[in-house]
Amino acid sequence: MKTILIIGAGGFIGGFIADAAIQRGYNTWVGIRGTTSRRYLTDSRLNFVVFDYDDTAAISRELKACAPPSGRWDYIIYNLGATKCANFSDFNKINYLYLRNFVEALRETGMIPERFLFMSSLSALGPGDEKGYTPLSASTVPNPNTRYGLSKIKAETYLETIPEFPYIIFRPTGVYGPHEQDYLMMVKSIDSHFDFGVGYRRQMLTFIYVEDLVNAMMDALDAGVNRRKYIISEDRAYTQREFRTIVARALGKKWVIPLKLPMWMVYAASVVAEKWGVMKMKPSTLNRDKFKIMRQRNWCADISDAQRDFGFNPKFSLERGIGITVESYLEGKSKNSKK
Repeated sequence: MKTILIIGAGGFIGGFIADAAIQRGYNTWVGIRGTTSRRYLTDSRLNFVVFDYDDTAAISRELKACAPPSGRWDYIIYNLGATKCANFSDFNKINYLYLRNFVEALRETGMIPERFLFMSSLSALGPGDEKGYTPLSASTVPNPNTRYGLSKIKAETYLETIPEFPYIIFRPTGVYGPHEQDYLMMVKSIDSHFDFGVGYRRQMLTFIYVEDLVNAMMDALDAGVNRRKYIISEDRAYTQREFRTIVARALGKKWVIPLKLPMWMVYAASVVAEKWGVMKMKPSTLNRDKFKIMRQRNWCADISDAQRDFGFNPKFSLERGIGITVESYLEGKSKNSKK
């Protein structure tokens, strides 16, 4: 059996990665922090490792204590990261410094795996062509305009500078599915008959259903690709209207009012929400970083490299994936209403 360690396994995507690894027959370890919820990590076959990512020496000790009989894991998926922070400096700490500490511990202990898959983001590339809508691709020169994107490209660059380190870098577009929270807010809004858009220029959106993303991870690891970067997305883009129509149909809503908000209004709201989050010491979903992401018009993605190198072929169209996501949302809504 191949052994695999999943770092950052406690969140929305991490739970799906752990399930997929078990289904593929891997002997699976999940790396979490002491405060991490184990809500989505209930399979009895999972082996737990608790890390303190602030301390390289502590990581090294834990790696040695929990290593498989071979002395190292065959594969490591590094999924730890923050998409929103109350303090923007935490993006650098969580998305870059924690990765560096972990990789340094691997090097110090001699436990570098056969392959190390790092979860980056399409935001690492920044805005693309917003006139001709040329898809973002492997040849796109990164120019991130958010603190989140900057922290991801910094982490990518760090991995690239380590000679012969066996990295695979994934840059997924917007990931959705059951338990995900950001897109759930949009679903809830449409369920209330309102769809809020940002700006008046055409925006092209791309998505990837969580199961397609985690299957792509496993396929890339098994294919043996090395020191490569891949954009992961469904092979088409959608307008806001198409997204709204698909969600409304899944919800059974006959009418939804689309509301276009001007950029200045959304920016003002993001500043207020961000300041409120800082006061409460809790990250706000709407903030100035998020505003820049919402303002970006072109999220079209070229996935040809992934198709060529490990046969990437998303199975879930947006309509199919949203159908499952909405079904999960409605089940939860029904359970809550009965309490």
